[in-house]
Amino acid sequence: MTRIAADLALAFAPTGRLRASINLGNPILAGRDAAGQAQGVSVDLARAFAERLGVPLDLVVFDTAGKSVDAVKAEQADIGFFAIDPLRGEGIRFTAPYVLIEGCYLVRADSPLQGNAEVDAAGRSVMVGKGSAYDLFLTRELKAATILRAPSSPAVVQSFLDEPADVAAGVKQQLEADAARLGGLRLLPGCFMVIQQAMGLPAGRGAAAQAVLAAFVEDMKGSGFVAEALRRHGIQGAAVAPAA
Repeated sequence: MTRIAADLALAFAPTGRLRASINLGNPILAGRDAAGQAQGVSVDLARAFAERLGVPLDLVVFDTAGKSVDAVKAEQADIGFFAIDPLRGEGIRFTAPYVLIEGCYLVRADSPLQGNAEVDAAGRSVMVGKGSAYDLFLTRELKAATILRAPSSPAVVQSFLDEPADVAAGVKQQLEADAARLGGLRLLPGCFMVIQQAMGLPAGRGAAAQAVLAAFVEDMKGSGFVAEALRRHGIQGAAVAPAA
């Protein structure tokens, strides 16, 4: 393992500790273990990067992607794990993606909808997690349907049922788990988007720091670290992103 130069380590961890923003709203990235501690692919990557910097790690844990993004933009955290999106790029420098995740639609079993192309129609409502990558994408892409926003991505299906809305949008794995738990629901075939999940740092930390983080991500993909982390945490349906 090659340690990062001291001046660049300081750019990442000006407090002497690496503060990693962890989003529990996406089950592909992170969740809690039996003791209530954060665990997952993003946590593993944060630990590996802190080790490479030679500094202690502090996990700054949030329940939504929006809060996690805001923490990095405000430099209350030094790195984070986000879906690449132009809106987020205003305050965050991204690496290339390390994982690709499918975004899917879920409907009630008796819904007339059979395909993704049928969702964007007048009079139709789509429930999505506020501030999530799906929210940002669908806000740009949907022209006729109405977007409704749940407090977080894990709350989407319950909010979809309570509202009620016509469609729920989110991480395929979360929707599948909720459908199996609740019954009477089904996913539309295919996906409406593929999310590029990347690491990011505050834009003000500079291009040199961004290049170091980008190289770290490529190393973690190429070495098999990301693939092994996905296996270890039992993640299905997410693919390691190709080399940049």
